[in-house]
Amino acid sequence: MEHAQLEQLSALARDAAHRADPACGCAPHTTGVLADRDDGTVVRHGAVVVKAHAPGIDLHQHAARIAVAALDALDGILLPPQAQPTPTHDARPLTAWPYGTPVDPADPDAAPWEDAARLLARLHRTPPPPALPAMRAPAKAALAVERMRRTDGAPRTAVEAVLSAWRTLPDEPADRRLLCHGDFHLGQLVRDPRTPHGPWLLIDVDDLGLGDPAWDLARPAAWFAAGILPPDVWSRFLDAYHQADGPAVAARDPWAQLDVPARALTVQTAALALAKSTAEKRPLDEVEEVMIDTCARIGSLRTELTPPASS
Repeated sequence: MEHAQLEQLSALARDAAHRADPACGCAPHTTGVLADRDDGTVVRHGAVVVKAHAPGIDLHQHAARIAVAALDALDGILLPPQAQPTPTHDARPLTAWPYGTPVDPADPDAAPWEDAARLLARLHRTPPPPALPAMRAPAKAALAVERMRRTDGAPRTAVEAVLSAWRTLPDEPADRRLLCHGDFHLGQLVRDPRTPHGPWLLIDVDDLGLGDPAWDLARPAAWFAAGILPPDVWSRFLDAYHQADGPAVAARDPWAQLDVPARALTVQTAALALAKSTAEKRPLDEVEEVMIDTCARIGSLRTELTPPASS
């Protein structure tokens, strides 16, 4: 986003934060740009963040997703929005949200895997409202592969490894129609700002919708199968999901439902890694290399994504 647009977004965040009290006593470290990506720009001012969503999105579907976050039935699961500010001059839809403390990436041992699993189980068990669009997880995997294909200069061998894994996937995802987040990872969790040291809540409903809930477990499943997520962490996450009566996977054989989504998330992660590292003219990092190697394994075996032998 250009500087002038960021300034306008920051002004909207300031207005939203101080609508009741125009005086601004916010500390400098509580203001600024939290994210500026193709899929959205997020600016914080004090207790409020304002998000400019991706250009060109379906405004009807966007409104339906934001409305879900405000439902009483999902209070305590999804962070509810605040009143929406005025759209920016480029017509990108805006939303305003209370600022919640995110998961600390510098303290992986404290990551709230069990809390996340319980939130996902509760989300998946909630009856979806009418007229909700499909969740975007399967579509995002396909978009990542297409982005990689359009990237000039990506290492050919790595690209072929990703495409070989992509070709193992079925054309159509499983036909289940439960309420799904659509893009779960630990960055989608914040502390509920409405109470001191509040419980964890899910954020970012841009990909929320109807679909197969196994896709919400697919990213940690892919990390586990690739050897990135430790087996004990994966077990804690999956056990907490089962104990909360999550409907996505069977306790006896979770990989019957997880295999295809986990393979897709492996491909998506590797494809985005190649596209981004090539555009940034940097080498792949260790985790990105592992995901591409996992794609090569999937493609060479032409079979399911089996977990590590230690599991």
